[in-house]
Amino acid sequence: MTASMPMPAPTQRARTDASVKPLPVVGRQALIDGLNRDLAGEFQAILMYTHYSAKLTGPHRRELRVLFQAEIADEQRHAQFLADKIVSLGGEPTTVPHAVPSAGLPQEMLQQALQAEKQAVADYCERILQAESCGEIGLKVALENQVADETRHKEEIERILTNWIGVDLERAGNEARWERNAVGQT
Repeated sequence: MTASMPMPAPTQRARTDASVKPLPVVGRQALIDGLNRDLAGEFQAILMYTHYSAKLTGPHRRELRVLFQAEIADEQRHAQFLADKIVSLGGEPTTVPHAVPSAGLPQEMLQQALQAEKQAVADYCERILQAESCGEIGLKVALENQVADETRHKEEIERILTNWIGVDLERAGNEARWERNAVGQT
């Protein structure tokens, strides 16, 4: 190259299903970072469902325990896929989960699980766009399948929470505040 010609952007080679394609270093690293955030979310889900299934009490304990424990295997598969993909892209998989939100009542556990599933869907949708922009079509398709799994989890939890027979959390919180205020006034 002569001095007057601009230097091309640095690239790394990444494997795809069909061939080896050059990917911009910045795009590839952003994808790896995002996949690591997703992996931390899957680790959180594994811990959350394990923790919640152990802490369950009340009349819905058996059914919810079965649901939570069934989700663990799905989340483990997702985590393993993500860790393997991160390594194949040249990254180092995280070992640190996102924090598991505290929940005491079964309905609170379901609401926390629902939030986690909604976040996973949103995160994977973002990662799908990143994978496509990096030319990682196989990854894009695999992530779409994970979105389908997470969407099924989300919809199942939403159905359970619909017309929940039990404690209305907002009302219970208000009643607790009213009781504290009444005690403080006497």
